[in-house]
Amino acid sequence: MAGKPDIGHRVFLLSPAYAGGRRAQMILSDGAQFDLAKRLRTKQGASIAEVFTFLSGLYFRGKIAYANAFTRSDKGECSVFVITPTRGLVDARSMISLSDLREFAAVDIDKDDPRYRQPLEKSVRALAKDLPVDCDIVLLGSIATGKYIDIFLRHFGERLRFPADFVGRGDMSRGGLMLRCAADRSELRYISVAGAVLSGKRPPKLVPRRYPKGCPSS
Repeated sequence: MAGKPDIGHRVFLLSPAYAGGRRAQMILSDGAQFDLAKRLRTKQGASIAEVFTFLSGLYFRGKIAYANAFTRSDKGECSVFVITPTRGLVDARSMISLSDLREFAAVDIDKDDPRYRQPLEKSVRALAKDLPVDCDIVLLGSIATGKYIDIFLRHFGERLRFPADFVGRGDMSRGGLMLRCAADRSELRYISVAGAVLSGKRPPKLVPRRYPKGCPSS
């Protein structure tokens, strides 16, 4: 599980949360009174990372905690990007409003839908040109989907990597694993997406763990 490649710059690409499900309906409801729903209705809004964590739960919570723990960038540049249904890759620190979430909820993440694919193509192409040649690009998401893998491989090629320990795990297991690694500062080993094995033997279940308030995963 351990292993830290000697690189100067690393960015993470986070697969998206589904904005059309039951939890999205909760936050979009006119009667929603919980804190996140209220903040989405203000001028400032809430971060896309926080909103997607609410929509997805453990899996996205693990992704954002892990990415924030192990990213490497220069001069405060963005190094954690989230795939969105309509705006391609966006900075995970970006603030969104209720109208933005409604926009996301109206478009499925489907490679054949130009409303999703065209913004993603444009943002990936631009990012590939801007990143240093020695930059490590790590995908925290499924590599067994055509929703974004083909676009990423076309522009990032051999630089695109993912955690080897993801193979054989479901979303919940991956989320728990990443939370644990972020809390322990134990980085996963990455392998190339190109030519990777998409499935494998299911690993043993993780022993449940509670995380103290204020740790990177909370």
